[in-house]
Amino acid sequence: MDRILVALDVDTAEQAHALADRLRGIVGGFKIGSRLFTSYGPSVVEQLAARGDRVFLDLKFHDIPNTVAGAVAAATRLGVWMMNVHAAGGESMMRAARTAAHEEAARTGRTAPLVIAVTVLTSFDDAALSQVGVGTAMADQVVRLAALTQQAGLDGVVASPQEVAMIRARCGSAFTIVTPGIRGAGDAKGDQQRTATAAEALAAGATYLVVGRPIIAAPDPRAAAERIAELTAES
Repeated sequence: MDRILVALDVDTAEQAHALADRLRGIVGGFKIGSRLFTSYGPSVVEQLAARGDRVFLDLKFHDIPNTVAGAVAAATRLGVWMMNVHAAGGESMMRAARTAAHEEAARTGRTAPLVIAVTVLTSFDDAALSQVGVGTAMADQVVRLAALTQQAGLDGVVASPQEVAMIRARCGSAFTIVTPGIRGAGDAKGDQQRTATAAEALAAGATYLVVGRPIIAAPDPRAAAERIAELTAES
């Protein structure tokens, strides 16, 4: 169960807290993304962290190194457990993010959060990648960015289930791989292009699974989470 991170992609803090209350104890943490953070700001993160929840702040920082360092330091002060940047920001930006997280954690007496990098969004396919000027194959681009992330000293990456095995082979067993795009067998992909089931992602070597709609949109979110947790326990 510790390997499931539930995406609290809802409109209100009340909905987020209600879901967290229902799911606490059977999942490993909660992801706060730009939708909820834009409406409610740092308070929703601080409130969950104060309850002892592991919070993955999914804001995908991507800017010049100094700006990203300031944002990472601010997120560290909120008590997040994990946050992400975009690997496409480059090695200098990623190194600045790692330094800021560790320095701010030491200054404030906190445990340093995990800092990971997004490789290529799961909504992309090869055609979309080509449209933004990347001429290499999806798998090659994802593995290249994962290797750069590791070289920069970050803790891991966000990548689709389809690239997990290749990243694991390239970056080793200690490298954290966070995998969104988790769907049940036969579920609609929605706007995700590169998806897999929880069992498939774990078998490929994923460290954590980010699961949103299959849990939060289910008639009984707790029962849905328990079903996925059973799969993770078997993997």
